[in-house]
Amino acid sequence: MNLLLFLALVTTLVTDTWSLPLNNLIHKPPSNSSRKHSIKRRQFPPDFKFGASISAYQHEGATWVDGRRPSTWDAFSHAHPDRIRGRTNGDVATDSYHLYKDDISLAKQLGLDTFRFSLSWSRILPYGKLSGGINQKGIDHYNNVIDEVLAQGLTPFLSLVHLDYPQILEDEYSGFLSTRMVDDFRDYADICFKAFGDRIKYWVTINEPRTLILGGYDVGDMAPGHCTSLSNWTCDAGNSSTEPYIVAHNQLLAHAAAVQLYRQKYQATQKGIIGISMNADWIIPYSSSKGDIQAAKRALDFTFGWFMDPIYKGDYPENMKRYVGDRLPRFSKQESTLLKGSYDFLGINYYTTQYALDRVDYSDPRHPNGYDAHVQLSFVRNGQVIGPQTVTLWMTIYPRGLYNLLLYIKDTYQNPLVYITENGLPDSGNYTHSPLEAPPDDESRISYLQDHLISLRRAMKKGANVKGYMVWSLLDGYEWTGGYEWKFGLYYVDHFKAPSIRIPKMSAIWFRKFLKRIN
Repeated sequence: MNLLLFLALVTTLVTDTWSLPLNNLIHKPPSNSSRKHSIKRRQFPPDFKFGASISAYQHEGATWVDGRRPSTWDAFSHAHPDRIRGRTNGDVATDSYHLYKDDISLAKQLGLDTFRFSLSWSRILPYGKLSGGINQKGIDHYNNVIDEVLAQGLTPFLSLVHLDYPQILEDEYSGFLSTRMVDDFRDYADICFKAFGDRIKYWVTINEPRTLILGGYDVGDMAPGHCTSLSNWTCDAGNSSTEPYIVAHNQLLAHAAAVQLYRQKYQATQKGIIGISMNADWIIPYSSSKGDIQAAKRALDFTFGWFMDPIYKGDYPENMKRYVGDRLPRFSKQESTLLKGSYDFLGINYYTTQYALDRVDYSDPRHPNGYDAHVQLSFVRNGQVIGPQTVTLWMTIYPRGLYNLLLYIKDTYQNPLVYITENGLPDSGNYTHSPLEAPPDDESRISYLQDHLISLRRAMKKGANVKGYMVWSLLDGYEWTGGYEWKFGLYYVDHFKAPSIRIPKMSAIWFRKFLKRIN
């Protein structure tokens, strides 16, 4: 096809354009495909929900449109571009604010059951608090998005917060460092439940609370950029030995307050369910020594258990209380009661697995929070990497980790209802040919998804109560510290030259084959 004609078609009629190449290419197998194992849609229950995810700051763009005011990530990305690959920001992203109908149509064409996205708190409450006024244009926009999702026959899966919140709350009282955030989050949740809850059956309060803590308050490479200053940059504020624990504490209380509100005021009539999405790596002992086995358990307690234990039993893991001491806040009896059981389901975001090595003497005065568990985490053991490396430093590929994690959750926390809310692989965008010539060949992503689905199915056969799986992500987006260099999407987006164009990668074609039960 002539390049100018191709660009004209995709610019003026995204939906119709992309239904054609997907249908034309659906029977062509990905290049170099030679897997020993395969997974089929029919191996999962008929009511099992497959989906894909996007988020507000990473995909919407339109940061100053229709009354939205700055979020923490607007402020951080503009103030500290040196901490982000390519010195980029989410001002435009994939422009999903304007192109949401096209993006939802892509999800429909893939054969997805669910469309997972997040709300921008800054778009609904530009001044952060109810007293600052509700932005009706923000409410109208998300009503339109939800209605379009339903019109396409998809189920919306909605997060209240996905790592961004109004900067004005950070300026006024330091955001989640203050207990005032609990009340403001509850008010924000109340507005959302009231405005959207008649159509939303799956609510996530907070997505990846630990990512906010580690990036925003320990290392300082994510909003709001707090840390005990490191050698490679200086943070304007922060204390990495105390702030992560305070922020985690207040996020947990905010989550519990929103769940209590939903259950008391809305759940009986709206008939939805509510939970939290947590990023969870699997941890393997570095050796069979008693010390390394104990280190692996400590690492799990300091990562997954940090949030799971309070919402399961109303208190932090004993390992955290022992090793953190007085720096770990305590829950009152009332708070503990509020937290215990504050979930109808768990959202699990799984990407990778690491080894845990016991290090009793492990410490670093510049970075104390990361060493409180006295565990050294590594992807390498005896010179061998645990799995294929990816374009990011924080991730290697280890599908069996998902199997182990799900069985650990089953056995440790009484087999709760679980949805895999994120699972995906980044690529660099350096393809063998131009995406405008043919779909990008992301064979490694196809293998990643297929192998993780195999591990997921095996865990389900062992009794893990998993009811859905969502790929991160539908579209290449803004990947926080990775900027636009880490591309997780099933659809390719050139964020600099043509952010309105979506090009299906071979993984999108494979996923459609899988979902449509073709071959």
